[in-house]
Amino acid sequence: MNFVVIRSQGISLRINRRVPFMVLCLALAILVAMTMNLGRGEYPISPGDIVKTLLGLDTGNPDHAFVIYNLRLPRTLVALMVGVALAISGTIFQGLTRNPLADPSIIGINAGASLAAVSVIVLFPLAPIYTLPLSAFTGALLMAILIYSLAWNNGSSPILLILIGIGLSAIATAITSLMITFGEIYNVSNALVWLAGSVYGRTSEQVFSLLPWLLVFIPMALTLARHLNALNLGDDVAKSLGSRVEWQRGLLILVGVALAGAGVASAGNIAFVGLIAPHLGRQLVGTTHEGLIPISALLGGVIVVMADFLGRTLFAPIELPCGVVTAAIGAPYFLYLLIRNRKK
Repeated sequence: MNFVVIRSQGISLRINRRVPFMVLCLALAILVAMTMNLGRGEYPISPGDIVKTLLGLDTGNPDHAFVIYNLRLPRTLVALMVGVALAISGTIFQGLTRNPLADPSIIGINAGASLAAVSVIVLFPLAPIYTLPLSAFTGALLMAILIYSLAWNNGSSPILLILIGIGLSAIATAITSLMITFGEIYNVSNALVWLAGSVYGRTSEQVFSLLPWLLVFIPMALTLARHLNALNLGDDVAKSLGSRVEWQRGLLILVGVALAGAGVASAGNIAFVGLIAPHLGRQLVGTTHEGLIPISALLGGVIVVMADFLGRTLFAPIELPCGVVTAAIGAPYFLYLLIRNRKK
């Protein structure tokens, strides 16, 4: 058997046997990626000194603590958490729509979050930092509700969800561009950097504003994973298995929207992470979501941390936003998937 079934207090989980091993491998990959990101830059720091600094040991250079704790660690943690959030969101939406091309950045969720966040940046530049995740979540949620309501026809159609989402995404992007055109130049420059998808200049304030969203919605995603398995088989099969289809789909949309909105609010519109990570996860552990969600989450973290590392080092001292790096990788991958699935 390739699966192990875990039962506890009425909850049954079916997990691929490869999941624990892959979790360990990906956790090590994240540690390596974070060490690389903390050590490379205009002020290089050796891995040994990084470990000593993080453990509070003396390295003989007081600048190490400042560079790591104030400049590099916050942006690396934000990159990791944003990757986790976007990957889980993409996994949820691909499962709900039963479409391997679904992604929050493609079906309009990120566009709604971006429009709301840019509105705050351009129109209310003095707003507290914690209002950005709230506004992005609100924008993403309103976009999801609009997509869901327009796609409703005695039930929600996965195909209509995607098509309507793409159309509404174009509208939201156009409105965002209009706001940028007529905004104050300083606020617009901040919005443009943010829209490119960057963790540049992130501080512990962004880390702690993002952390509660992950602590609340990641456990919800893992709890709802078995329901996502049923919904992925189709509404008729899910109903025959006793699932409350629309209620469970609504909860999963809420979780996916919250994670996408929080990720967009913290680092801007980093595209294609929610597309790539679930696909790689399925290659590693199959399609069962109890194992796929944590594997995709770790893969998303690795992708964004490495994208930030590559963006900082490939053309140094010029720094590319990590969203540019993920787009450069994700756009060809999206075309590949589109061609591969064109007859399905």
